[in-house]
Amino acid sequence: MNDYTDVDAYLADSEQWPDEITAIRPILLSCGLTETIKWGKPCYCVDDDNVVLLQEFSDHLALMFFQGVLLDDPAQVLHAQGPNTHGPKRMKFTTVDDVESLAQVITTYVDEAIRHAQAGTQLPPRPDEALAIELQERLADDDALAEAFNELTPGRQREYNLHISDAKQSDTRHRRIDKVVPRILEGKGLRDR
Repeated sequence: MNDYTDVDAYLADSEQWPDEITAIRPILLSCGLTETIKWGKPCYCVDDDNVVLLQEFSDHLALMFFQGVLLDDPAQVLHAQGPNTHGPKRMKFTTVDDVESLAQVITTYVDEAIRHAQAGTQLPPRPDEALAIELQERLADDDALAEAFNELTPGRQREYNLHISDAKQSDTRHRRIDKVVPRILEGKGLRDR
């Protein structure tokens, strides 16, 4: 990840979507957002709250709303980041015309996102996700493991559950559980070092 000093430096290096980014910047800035670089990408904030992030992909430029799930979407232009993503949603652009034709929609959605950020609106809870049956059984049979699992953050618990339940066969789910038990007992997440 490059360490850009500002969005102008980022744009000077952009090869995929510089024209689209150039078209969307004034729209975002006119909403009263502050422009910065976070995670190596153009990020737009109000006060200290992240509102939107520009993400360059091979087939589109995304305007990712950090709390997109809170936004009304009458234009039906917001897309989920992926099946396991809860809060963020994004708009996709492939041409400057896309940006220009959606300028008013962008402004409306950004204004709503700013209101949520300033009000401190919390994301709604995730829909309940049942633990994989094999994980439930293992936790029921091993008090130390159950205690260690329950002490993990909800995000780490969810990550383990997704990793285990993603396997199609029960034998594979059991093997995955065996492999992660030491990490859980150490209080580590799936990807922690």
